[in-house]
Amino acid sequence: MGERPAEKGGESTGTVLVAGAANLAIALAKLIAGLFSGSAAMLSEAAHSAADTVTEILLLVAIRRSGRPADRRRPFGYGKAGFVWAMFAAVATLVGGAGFSVTHGVHVISRGEELGNLVPSYIVLAVSFVIESLSFAKAYGQLRAEAARYQLHPVRLVRITSDTALKAVVFEDAAALAGLVIAGGGLLGSQLTGSALWDGLASVAIGLLLLLAALTLIRANLSLLIGQAAPPSVETGIRGVLLAQPEVEDVVELLTMMIGPGDVLVAAKIDFRDEASAAGVEIACDEVDRRLRREFPVVRLVFLDPTPTRRPSG
Repeated sequence: MGERPAEKGGESTGTVLVAGAANLAIALAKLIAGLFSGSAAMLSEAAHSAADTVTEILLLVAIRRSGRPADRRRPFGYGKAGFVWAMFAAVATLVGGAGFSVTHGVHVISRGEELGNLVPSYIVLAVSFVIESLSFAKAYGQLRAEAARYQLHPVRLVRITSDTALKAVVFEDAAALAGLVIAGGGLLGSQLTGSALWDGLASVAIGLLLLLAALTLIRANLSLLIGQAAPPSVETGIRGVLLAQPEVEDVVELLTMMIGPGDVLVAAKIDFRDEASAAGVEIACDEVDRRLRREFPVVRLVFLDPTPTRRPSG
């Protein structure tokens, strides 16, 4: 799913840069507030934002690497390099954010903690929520625009899109907003009860939230690396274009694969009509290639194999 590579890469880069700048500023503010207040939830949030900052850096590398043109050693291009670096980004969230938050929260629950002045923490959480909301609005705006082009709900698109940078930013910003609410709830609970239990539980909950987001992104990138097919709606449209060609009798087999963010490879075995000449088949293949690229900008490579099927005699 996605638009032409140049447009897609530029828009995703802007989304990632906004998210990265927001996370870096927020991480420093949360760290200072966490050290002053002694709150486990605030330190977990600082680790969360720091992990997200590293993630954005890796996503920028993913966009840059996947945009390299095909060469002799990589005739299908470097699109899947984007999936690899997006996988590294998801692992960074898993280890740096989720790991620290859960272990630190368990430590606080078992040994307790003394909280200091929480006012700076509340201020940082409120400002962070505003900044994260702006970052999420940027990512969701791109998601909605792409969803409108394909007549899909944004939630459906974010599940199937191969634009790993956009997917990661949407998931991370959504998790960040939820994490801020959880951290605020943990601070308030500890302040009202005088028990560090609530702050520790909030830290663990933030870690589990990051764990869920990271595992979801890892699973999505693994599927793309293994060789995920194009979404069913795209495959249906491609099959329709093939069958609409007058010289085509039937589509014997249609295979698609995502070879990069927003890039699809199409390979099909086509049964051409018996009356079609060799020259007619060549012209038909060329026309189908042009139509697929025009109607589906995600289609990068097309391979058509004339394959006759057995028909009843008489």
